[in-house]
This record gives sequence, C-alpha cells and structure tokens, in this order.
Amino acid sequence: MTIAPAPEGRAPLPLLSTGARHGSRSYMTCFFRCGNACDHPEPNPTEHGHIQDQVAKAVQRRAVLKGAAATSGALLVGSVLGTAAPAAAASGAPAGRPGGGASSGHLGRAAFSPVQPNKRDAVTTAAGFDHSVVIRWGDPVVPGAPAFDVHNQSAQAAMKQFGYNCDYVGVLPIEGDPKRALLVVNHEYTDENLMFPASRYSADEIKSIAMFNHGLSVVAIRRGLVPGSWYQESKLDATPYNRRIHIRTRFVLDGPAAGDDRLKTSSDPTGKSVLGTLNNCAGGTTPWGTVLSGEENFNQYFDKSGALDPRYTAQYARYGITGTGTKGWKDVDFRFDLTQEPHEPHRFGWIVEVDPFEPDSAPVKHTMLGRFKHEGANVAIADSGQVVAYMGDDERGDYIYKFVSKNKVAKGSSRAARTKNKKLLSQGTLYVAKFTGDGSEDNVYDGTGEWIPLCSDTESFVEGMSVADVLIFTRLAADKVGPTKMDRPEDVEVNPVNGKVYAALTNNSSRGSQSLPVDEANPVASSMVRSKLGAPLTSASGNRNGYVLEITPDDHAGTTFGWDLMLVCGDPAAAETYFGGFDKSKVSPISCPDNVAFDDDGNLWVSTDGNVLGSNDGIFRVPVAGPNRGQVLQFVTMPRGAEACGPLIADDSRSLFFAVQHPGEIDGATFENQASTWPHTDDFPRPSVVVAYRQR
Repeated sequence: MTIAPAPEGRAPLPLLSTGARHGSRSYMTCFFRCGNACDHPEPNPTEHGHIQDQVAKAVQRRAVLKGAAATSGALLVGSVLGTAAPAAAASGAPAGRPGGGASSGHLGRAAFSPVQPNKRDAVTTAAGFDHSVVIRWGDPVVPGAPAFDVHNQSAQAAMKQFGYNCDYVGVLPIEGDPKRALLVVNHEYTDENLMFPASRYSADEIKSIAMFNHGLSVVAIRRGLVPGSWYQESKLDATPYNRRIHIRTRFVLDGPAAGDDRLKTSSDPTGKSVLGTLNNCAGGTTPWGTVLSGEENFNQYFDKSGALDPRYTAQYARYGITGTGTKGWKDVDFRFDLTQEPHEPHRFGWIVEVDPFEPDSAPVKHTMLGRFKHEGANVAIADSGQVVAYMGDDERGDYIYKFVSKNKVAKGSSRAARTKNKKLLSQGTLYVAKFTGDGSEDNVYDGTGEWIPLCSDTESFVEGMSVADVLIFTRLAADKVGPTKMDRPEDVEVNPVNGKVYAALTNNSSRGSQSLPVDEANPVASSMVRSKLGAPLTSASGNRNGYVLEITPDDHAGTTFGWDLMLVCGDPAAAETYFGGFDKSKVSPISCPDNVAFDDDGNLWVSTDGNVLGSNDGIFRVPVAGPNRGQVLQFVTMPRGAEACGPLIADDSRSLFFAVQHPGEIDGATFENQASTWPHTDDFPRPSVVVAYRQR
C-alpha cells in the first residue's frame, strides 16, 4: 500500500487501493483503527482449530440447497435493496409478549417499514421514529472544560471534553433519580487527518492531543419531553459523577498476573499500576453497576527506537507487535518506545472495569480475564450464582473465551455487596471454546462444543506455562489446547430472555485459504458483494459478510454447549445466506455484524461495521424465536463513512442508544476536504452518541 506525503504536522494519509480486501471500510479506517491488521498475515500460525467432521460435504450440500431456496426470492431482492419494499417484506412486529403495540414506543414490538439501503450523509431511522444527538466529540464533560474549538485544541482541554470515536454505550440508572442516568462511553481511536487543520498544529501537538482523546467518558444525561429521548445534563456541576478517563488516568492491575516481572516498567516497578487505556472497543454493564471495557488493537501504539527485546519475539509476533506502530506516540511519551520499555505493551489488552458511581476510584485492569484483543466482555449470572463473562478476540482466526468466577454474586445494591462483587472478576477459571460440527443431513450449520480450561487463579492447565504465562500471553496458551479459529469474534452477549449467547463474527477475508480452511462453524469461503447500490452481485473470496453465532449453554458455568449459525449474513439473493430459516424474500440485507444487544422481549439488535453490500452501515432488529425468527429488518442507517457502534436498548425498550463512529472517514478526506459534516453542526464531522425513539 502506498502512503501519500503528509503536510507538515499531519499523519500520512492512506490512499485507496483497488479491490475489496477490506469490504466497504476505507483504508483510512483500517489505518487509524487497527494499523491495517488485514494487510498483515494472521498472527495465529497454528494448524489446529478447524472442524473437519464431513465439512466439505456439508458445506457443498448446504450451498446447493440454499441456492435453490434463494431462487424464489430473487425477483424481490431488487426492490428490497433499492426502492420501496414489498408489503409482505416491509413491516412486521416479532411475536413476543402481549400488549405494547406500535403506539407504546416499545422498540421490540413496534411494526415498522425497514430503512432502505442508502448512502446518505445522515442518520436515517424507520418512518415513525426520530433521533437526537446526546453528546458530540469535544462537548464539555467535567466542570471547567472549555468550549470546543477545532482551531484551538489542546491536551489540557481534551482531558475535560468528550473524546473522539465513541464506541461502547452504557446507560446506568441513578438510584432515587428516575429522570437522570449515567452515560458511559468508550473512545476507541483517533483520525488525525479529519480532526486537525493541516497547518495549525505541530506533529507533537497532534500526537499529544490525540492521546487524550482516547479513553472513556462518564456523563450525566436527563430524560427529554418525548418518551425515549435523552439529552446531556447541561449543569456539569449538578452531578458528582461526570468524569474523563484518559491516557494519564491511573489504573490498578489486579488478579493473579498483577505484579509479575513482565508487567513491571521503569515508571512502575511494582507491575500493579498503569497509566491509561487504549483502543477501547465494546463493553458491558455488570449486574453490580460497573462498566467493562475491552482494550482491542493496542499493538499499533508501540514503536521502537532501536532493537526489540529478543525475550519476547514470539510473544510480540502473536499479538501483532512489530515495533512499527502507526501513531508515533513514542516521540511524546517514552513508554510507547519498545526499545526503552519492552514490558509496556503487556500492560494493555485487558478488560477494564470502571465504577461510574465512584468517580474517585481507580479503574481496574483484570488480568484474570486474559490478555488479547478484547472486543468487550459481557456478564451473566449462572444458576449457581457464579458470574460468567463472555469475550471475543477480534482477529482473523482467533478465539472465543469465557471466564467463570470462583465466588458467587452478592445480592442487593448495598455498598458491602457492590464491594464484594467488584472482586468477582479477580478469581476463577478462564476457558477457550472448541466447536464441533454435527456433519448431519439437517441442512443447518450447527453442532456441539466444549469450553477448554486454560487456568484458574491458582493453577495452570496448559503444559509448560504458569498461571501468569497463561494470562499475560493468553493467545499462546490457547494455541496449545486446540480451540476453534473463528472469523473475527467481536461482541459476545447473553440474551436475558432465553439465556442463549450470541456472538458477532464480523468477517474474514482469509477464510478458505490454506491457513484458514472452511469448517461448519466458519463455512463461507466466497461471498457475494456489491461495489455500490444497484450494482450486480459479484463474488469475492473469503467470508465478507460475517455470521451471528447462537450458543445454547447447558449451563453458563458448565463446559459444554450446543451451537448454530443463526445468521449467515449477506444479500438475500446470495446462495450462501441464511436468516434463521425465515423467508429470504422478506428480510433486509445485512453485512458485517459487529455488536449485538437485546430488548426486554429478547429480540436481537445487530449493528454493522464494513457493509460490503453498497450501503452505509446500520442497526437491525431480529427476532430469535417464534414464526418471525431470523426476520432481519433494518431500523437505522449511519451517515457516510460511519460505523454503527453500541447499540443499547434502554428505558423499558423505548430508547435505542448508539454511537456514530468515524463519520466521513472515506479515502481522500482531510480536514479541508471533508466527506461528511454529520451531525451538521459544523463544517467537519463529529463522532457522537445518538438516541432513537418513537415520534409523538
């Protein structure tokens, strides 16, 4: 890939290349978010992890059957993709609990006509629904924050303002104050080309300001007049909870690996204290009222000024740490120089826990949950009372994990119960998933699976590795026990109604290669894609559209489960697609699932990242049970260049919160030549949190 010469002070702009390696994602997004991870070989070199039970026969048979099934709906696909949908496909409320009709504002029960695929520079909700921006990049978060001025940014201002590229969205009620809540949001990464005027800032100023635009924000929000609507609390001194967590915020490392020599640095000889959190992607809210946040593509932040420490050659390679990071942060903070601080990257890649109700408390990095490219973590309570956290490692060919706590959850919301529960993620057992296909003639991608233990807080189950080895280098430990390589496992969440686990497997352009052959859990080696709206479907190698995996645990704390691919995403006209058995002529096309959420009827909501079917990304509602199981209907689309993050169904299912991330991140765009101005309050884009709700 070629890099254009950069104006003074600006990061180099990645130029668009030909082909569809990254789907609809721009090279800018790939460059700034993950350091072009897909341009490099998969960091998992192992040869295990493929379901071989009659795979070739099963995949071939099902492709033929689904191709025949798609034929009856092929004539309707043009209208589903381009103009008004046919009446039978246009609306429908899933079979759920009685009552709560269309006028109630309950998003899970409302009938709506799906939003048609489009390339608008706008958030577009289904007819009858509205949306509003809750908070934007640069808006004040804590008292004393200056008004945002894109021509006068500073690190001091950024640490008090809402950060860039919001991702995870959590909303926590404030006890005793039903009109207000706390909004907790991650800030995943920065795009310096869109954020900064070319000649206004020096290179070091840009790096310093960008550093403080990472992290998390805690913001008080207030109900609006329209049921389901919310807005930011304008009086910043009216709440003690508002907080910006940034690159200089002190975190505590806890769990069995805390204090290990490989977590010690010149600035922290204890190995138990870390400044900042990086590339925070998805997350989850715990039953005890804290927020979990996943550190994902942390590898790209580390550079080198000389040789790399030879002790960590294999470990660095498995985590994609090359010493050629794209951020240049070592120029303004020596700890991001691998030559000087070879242990610093070991202090990132963890699950972070933040208590938004204790703004003076130090956030925690939980070593017991393992170190990898965490998309997030979501917690369920098993019948035994133990806490179970499900996690995905967002890399081509990596794994799905879970953690089961040693102790049981304390009931109630007292301070003593919360204090006890905040220690639950420090002791327990970490597992990795192995999937087995049934290879039967049922014409469904399904099978069984097992959770393979890696270690407890006191014992390693991986030969030749200590507990600390397993937790600090979890990928290497998992490689030794033969789990299943998956197609970028991202958000993994438990449906609170049916107790099943749903995982977004976003895509894998390498699936079907020699290193990543197809198997029953990852069956697509060639996908149908579109270059633009109205263009004909064409074939592209690999799994370009992704899946939604449904896991049926025998017990959340147990070690066995059943599974099926509920959604094989893509265009309904494509032979490989599958929508839970629902009529393919009556669904919205969906590509690249990223995050999942649930309303209180148990309907699945899916947000997408990298749609290769020619449309902007969006959010979709999908019933998981009853006659409408698998009926994918698009509820909202994003602005140009943006990804849909979050999402979160809240407020008795009347509110859909989501983050609009990287609007305008389209190849060739710069601050002076923007591809989007959403939310259209300025002449440049501002990533923001949005809430959608029924119109009055």
